Amino acid sequence: MLGGGQQLQVITFVSGCDGVGRSVAVANIGVALARLGKEVLIIDEHVSGDDIASTFGLLARYDLLNVVQREVPLSQVLLQPMSGLRVLPAARAVKKLGRLSLQQQQTLLDSMSGLERPIDAILVDASTAHPNGFSPFGLASQEAVVVLSGSGASITEAYSLIKKVSHAFSRKHFRILVNKVRSQSDARSIFENIAQVAAQRGIAHLDFAGAIPQDEALRQSSQLCRSVLVHAPDSSSAIAFRDIASDILYWQRSDSEAGGVEQFMLQLLHLSQRITPNVLRA
Repeated sequence: MLGGGQQLQVITFVSGCDGVGRSVAVANIGVALARLGKEVLIIDEHVSGDDIASTFGLLARYDLLNVVQREVPLSQVLLQPMSGLRVLPAARAVKKLGRLSLQQQQTLLDSMSGLERPIDAILVDASTAHPNGFSPFGLASQEAVVVLSGSGASITEAYSLIKKVSHAFSRKHFRILVNKVRSQSDARSIFENIAQVAAQRGIAHLDFAGAIPQDEALRQSSQLCRSVLVHAPDSSSAIAFRDIASDILYWQRSDSEAGGVEQFMLQLLHLSQRITPNVLRA
C-alpha cells in the first residue's frame, strides 16, 4: 500500500498535555511499521533528553536547523535505531520555520528531497509547547492523531486542543489514540464520549485510532530504551502497536499524498509562513 514512496503517508501525533505516553507510542508505532517493510521517518519536535532519540538510547547531536543553516548535511542529523526507521530531530527548526529565508527554504527542500531511500510514512511527534500553539507539521499532515490517557485531565486537555485547532484552522477531522487503559472497552468508552461531544457541538469528526493497554512490559522496555516489540514481542502492548500499525496502512489517503516528501515540505513551508499567535487568539 505504501511501497516505493509513491504515496507518502504523513501522520502527526499530538496531545493536550504531557505525561500521556505520546513519544513512546510514536516510537513503537514507527518500529511496527518498519517491521512491516515500510521506510519510516520520525520527525521529532522535542529537545534532547525528552525526545524520540532517547527512547532508543540514542543521543541527538544535531537538529534539522543545522541542515537549514548549512552547517552539517542531513545524513549527519538523521539517526537510525533500526533498519527501515530513521529519526530526524527538529525541535529548533520547527520554531523557525515561519522565519526562514528563501535560500534556507530551498536548502531544506533540497535536503529532504535528496533522501537516500524513498519514505513511505512520516510520523511527527509534535511538542505540546509549540510557540504558536500548534505545530505546522500538524496542519500540513493528512492525519492528526490526538493521544490521551484515561485520566480526566488528559481527556479535558485533548478536547480543548481539538476545539482550539478546529476553530483556528478549520481542521474538522482527528483520530483518537487512547493510551494507558485497563481494557479495550474502557478505551472505547472514553473515545465515544469525547467523539459524541465533539460531534454534537460541531467541533470535529473523530475516529478511533486504537488503544494501548497499561502494560508492565512497556514500562520496562521504556526504562531500557528499547522498543517493546523487541523487548517483549508477545506482550499486550506490543500486540496493540502491531494492530495500530496494520490499521494505519488502510487509513484513507488523499491525492495530495502522491507528491512525496518534497510536496509535503512545500506545503509545510507555505503553512508555516501563515501561522501567527494572532490567528490562534482570533
